[in-house]
Amino acid sequence: MKKKLILDKDDLLPEYDLDYSKAKPNHFSDRLKRNTIILYDDVANVFETSESVNRVLRALIQSLPMLENINKEKQVSGVMP
Repeated sequence: MKKKLILDKDDLLPEYDLDYSKAKPNHFSDRLKRNTIILYDDVANVFETSESVNRVLRALIQSLPMLENINKEKQVSGVMP
């Protein structure tokens, strides 16, 4: 007859004992640091690529005088492409 193992609900079974000393850095973590913006379906249907969205947003920024100065400052500092 098999023994029943009684565990608290927060305990893991022994075969799931994790050895964190063997943990490695996540080499995908740099991808997680990107900005993510969710577009509504009607907008996403117009803009098929991120480049097309960026192109329109840059044009909008240049058309607004108060944002144009911020854009120029960021380009000088190397923040924007």
